[in-house]
Amino acid sequence: MSPGAPPAPVRRPWRRLRAALGLRGRLMVIGVLGVSVGLAVGGLVLLGVLTWSLHRTVDTEAFRTADAVALLAAEDALSDPLPVAGGQVRVQVIDAQGRVRAASIDADRLVPMVRPDQVDRDAPTRLTVSGERVGLTGPVRVVAVPAGTAEDPLTVLVARSLGDVRQSAHVVRTILLVSFPLLVAVLAAVAWRVVGATLRPVEALRRGAEEITGRDGSGRLPVPASQDEIHRLAVTLNDMLDRLRSGRDRQRAFVADAAHELRSPLTNMRTELEVAQRLADRTDWPAVSVNLLTDVERLSRLVDDLLLLARTDEAPAVRSAGPVELGGLLASVAARYPSPPVRLVAPAAPAWTVGDPDELRRILTNLVDNAVRHARTEVVLAVEPGAGEGGVGAYHRVTVTDDGPGIPAADRERVFGRFTRLDPGRDRDVGGAGLGLAIVRELTRRAGGRIHLADADPPPGLRVEVLLPVLPGEEPDGDRLRVTGPAAGVSDR
Repeated sequence: MSPGAPPAPVRRPWRRLRAALGLRGRLMVIGVLGVSVGLAVGGLVLLGVLTWSLHRTVDTEAFRTADAVALLAAEDALSDPLPVAGGQVRVQVIDAQGRVRAASIDADRLVPMVRPDQVDRDAPTRLTVSGERVGLTGPVRVVAVPAGTAEDPLTVLVARSLGDVRQSAHVVRTILLVSFPLLVAVLAAVAWRVVGATLRPVEALRRGAEEITGRDGSGRLPVPASQDEIHRLAVTLNDMLDRLRSGRDRQRAFVADAAHELRSPLTNMRTELEVAQRLADRTDWPAVSVNLLTDVERLSRLVDDLLLLARTDEAPAVRSAGPVELGGLLASVAARYPSPPVRLVAPAAPAWTVGDPDELRRILTNLVDNAVRHARTEVVLAVEPGAGEGGVGAYHRVTVTDDGPGIPAADRERVFGRFTRLDPGRDRDVGGAGLGLAIVRELTRRAGGRIHLADADPPPGLRVEVLLPVLPGEEPDGDRLRVTGPAAGVSDR
């Protein structure tokens, strides 16, 4: 390895194991480990509770025997040997000096089962000692109960073997150790099948996605019949594929239309130049230059429109929003056209909105250009402050009305598509490239407004209505704007 070379990545063993197992194996391992830990904890708890319960039973029986012998001692009715069943039980009664006063038939009559200092003469005591001291095998549970009188205090000792407890715990432990591995193996097999069946639709989705290619426009992912998360995932992915397919179709249509529109002026320019080259000295260069300049201007407008649409697609937010007075903006746009045909209806009051002035001017310019192109005698521009939809004073309504042939109701949504021209406007030299209304809709959306088409009143003709939001906190103050509330940080215009 050279000194400047980066160090090779370290492949950790657990990452290799994770890749080798796959999702199905990892899920099964996690599930089996979780179940195994749960079973182990449950087994330990079961064994502990069983042992505690058996010890409690031994203590209860020993105390019952000790209480019976203490009652005999209180009545001074101790017999020798004590009337206690033999086997795994030993009973002794000792005095304060540790001497055995009485014992059961199998108990030692000379040596106490425990030393006198190991017991509390005022309260019951529990001890576990070795069985050798009482003649039993294994550990022995010894309980001590005070007895006798104050003048002659005695202590009753009862020992019971814990062999049965140990045997029971051993049997349960053996059953758990044998059954748990078998149970875990069965659960692992079931988990492998269940996880495989659960992930089978995911594998079907993967194979379906692998079969879909960029050229195939009809590919769809299989949707499982179960109404679960994978079903919803498949539906969502198919919806995404539909949106991608629709976007791809729009992009192809857009590229084809753009190439067609760009080819027309380029063909005209090439034809003009070829004719001028053949005619040589007989060429009317002033006329050729005029024609070429017309085509270049048309080509430049088309390129500008395409770049503007590309910018609106990439950045839908308004770039530089500020207060704009629509009446003044409409007047400046109308001043570019002769009167007649363009006529401006002065607004009753200032109408302030928020937006990019250049984009709002482009909206009005495109609408007026389109209206002038199709009007017979007149185009009327107007703005109605606070007269839009969406609540009282929520929008200003800007209208551009012409008395041309209008647009049929069935085509009023289609004309907003890119490169869309209706049959009467198919002449590219007159009707444009079909991008004007598409640009208007995109810029209106960026400004937070809406646009729709309606019949002129009175017909015939077309009325274009653009609804632009009212500036928040707007309070007219003569020819100036006083802004209050959230918009107060915006400077007056």
